[in-house]
Amino acid sequence: MKTTKLVLALGLMTTIGLTSCKKYEDGPAFSLQSKKARVANTWMIEQAYNDGEDVTDSYDEYTLITTEDGNAELKAAYSFGSFTFNYETDGTWKFEDSEETLILDFENDDADRSYQILRLKEDEMWIREQGGEDELHLISK
Repeated sequence: MKTTKLVLALGLMTTIGLTSCKKYEDGPAFSLQSKKARVANTWMIEQAYNDGEDVTDSYDEYTLITTEDGNAELKAAYSFGSFTFNYETDGTWKFEDSEETLILDFENDDADRSYQILRLKEDEMWIREQGGEDELHLISK
């Protein structure tokens, strides 16, 4: 009986501890990979929202490549009727605000953005544009 109570108390304390230590709004509570290693990936858009409205179709041909050493590459294709515009730019990424903000700084300054990180997993990253209305749910490509 005493052992059962001890195990339950330890389990409850662990659950509360992991939940309260969660860095990002949507998790995860715990990861064995560093945040830098989790950002390093080839990302594509799974879902995109602008002011709560689903705008995923606008991001069909969007790829963000980030490396662990802080390099970034953005590739996108935008279609307007029968005309397609391909867009590529290189740059860098870094963390700010205790690794809660992702800063993307590209050669083409029009693509520069700062994002609040909502979720950061090995194969999933959710980010919300600071000072804007866009929220992007990226998945590993």
